[in-house]
Amino acid sequence: MFPFSLQRCFLSVSVIMGVCFYFKLVEGGCSRNPVIFNMGDSNSDTGGIYSGLGIVMQPPEGRAFFHTFAGRLCDGRLILDFLCENLSMNYLTPYLESLGPNFTNGANFAISGSKTLPRYEPFSLGVQSRQFFRFQTRCIELTSKGFKGLVGEGDFKNALYMIDIGQNDLVGPFSYLPYPQAIEKIPTFIAEIKFAILSIYQHGGKKFWVHSTGPLGCLPQQVATTNKNGSDIDQYGCLQSRNDGAREFNKQLKALCEDLRDEIKDVTIVYVDIFSIKYDLIANSTLYGFENPLMACCGYGGPPYNFDPKFECTAPGSSVCEDGSKYISWDGVHYTEAANAFVASRILSTDYSTPPLKFDFFCNP
Repeated sequence: MFPFSLQRCFLSVSVIMGVCFYFKLVEGGCSRNPVIFNMGDSNSDTGGIYSGLGIVMQPPEGRAFFHTFAGRLCDGRLILDFLCENLSMNYLTPYLESLGPNFTNGANFAISGSKTLPRYEPFSLGVQSRQFFRFQTRCIELTSKGFKGLVGEGDFKNALYMIDIGQNDLVGPFSYLPYPQAIEKIPTFIAEIKFAILSIYQHGGKKFWVHSTGPLGCLPQQVATTNKNGSDIDQYGCLQSRNDGAREFNKQLKALCEDLRDEIKDVTIVYVDIFSIKYDLIANSTLYGFENPLMACCGYGGPPYNFDPKFECTAPGSSVCEDGSKYISWDGVHYTEAANAFVASRILSTDYSTPPLKFDFFCNP
């Protein structure tokens, strides 16, 4: 749908005035083979749910780019895909892919529905970490015997370790607990992320890229299924309490990254404020060329949210928008390829990163 050097003219009042807004993926470059290991949930799952659980989604999943279901809960590419394109590397192969895997650029351990807790329940962050440790051990064993297409021992030391998880941890408590009690659970989620980072560090990882969670209260799923009152709705139609919960999670996550930088001097930990990027996209959707920011492109029920928990995007009777590039939400939970491209462009700007390092920092001396 979008070429590598992404460029899109936003339909807005400014276009009528003869001014076009653009967002472009800043091209990155590596002096050595880029290797990325990603852990997370459906926001970065490039096929783990397909390879691991055999779950196949029907069209229109994948229609915007792959033109078939490609293991992603999206109409096309994810943020992670665009970041990989930025480095001119292969899309990350799911760790659980058994046929024809390509691990030369790393592996993706993310599985849709994953959480931080319980630690050893499939496919929690803890399980994904343990899978990585096994992958690392086997790669080193096999490459020493001459096997090709795997990650070498040196590549593990220079790799980027990405963590993008937490959304599902927040959804659960907010669905059955009062706000104060739901917030009280956040430190336990953060503790699991700390445990994962320290465990990877003990296995040689030195470069980490951590995404905050997005504005949970702006997901059509949340707005459509939550009993709400006017005082809990912000100026953009989002649930204030859900977003406040996400903000508190992110505040603690950012503090964790700061603490770990002080605690472990020989690591680089980049924290990326995904919440601000996505909230800006929703708040200024018209400016950026999008329509109906709180309505799913693919869903059931029609306006204002086109979401019904009893009917999946591909269920009989569901409706699909004609042009997904004008929608932010694909299915009420996941973003469209167009929205993911926008988020990726903002990530690559370094304006939302602490410290403000370029995404290709890990693959250059």
